[in-house]
Amino acid sequence: MEPIAKLPRAVKKAVRYVLSDIDDTLTLNGRLPAVVFTAMERLKQAHISTIPITGRPAGWCDHIARMWPVEGLVGENGAFYFRYDDRQRKMRRRYFKSDKQRKADRQKLEKLKIEILKKIPGCRVSADQAYREADLAIDYCEDIPPLPMEEVDRIVRLFEAAGARAKISSIHVNGWFGEYDKLTMTRLLFEEVFKVKLENTVEKIIFIGDSPNDVPMFRFFPHSVGVANILQFKDKIAYQPAWVTQQEGGYGFAEMVDRLLER
Repeated sequence: MEPIAKLPRAVKKAVRYVLSDIDDTLTLNGRLPAVVFTAMERLKQAHISTIPITGRPAGWCDHIARMWPVEGLVGENGAFYFRYDDRQRKMRRRYFKSDKQRKADRQKLEKLKIEILKKIPGCRVSADQAYREADLAIDYCEDIPPLPMEEVDRIVRLFEAAGARAKISSIHVNGWFGEYDKLTMTRLLFEEVFKVKLENTVEKIIFIGDSPNDVPMFRFFPHSVGVANILQFKDKIAYQPAWVTQQEGGYGFAEMVDRLLER
């Protein structure tokens, strides 16, 4: 990982989309710094689209799509994308699975939730679970004392033993049934909303994240950035971002935007 200060001028000139994780990438210690909104507004003024790619729930994503300076977002680790049309005052909600499939998955996840809570003392269901439509989020450090990483890995194995996919974020282990992830739904968003193939657009995209659940994005996008706190997961990330910021969380995001908008 090279310092973000070394971001090449040619990359800066080409970028038209900034894709960003939210937790501990736009936030820091659970809060959204004011500099993040300022940075997103600056990107919008420069005609660069900001698109959050997050594990957060549908309820949050509806709010974000409506009220943040973004051009849409991917939520629940790829279960859907939402995009709000300001002119028509209409929300576009695109899910990977049907209502019927999500209902069946929910029943399986309820059983799995009971098993995980029983076998991993100290973990909790995420406080935002009530607003989720497709996955189960197990809190390992957001609103509870941090669990050892060995216990976090056990949560992942319990998901996988049940046939679910599981990803570790900076605060949760998210599990779901389905062959999708952040990259899968990002690809659909670009094809259906922006009418371009993601593979043909990578030189115009920069992705920024902070944790193992961002690995598919780090692997796919040559222009990828980690905020400084990604270093705590260095040994758990098979594919590392090309650049890293000096600052953590949202301040690292703002640092990246400063470099990106330099001319």
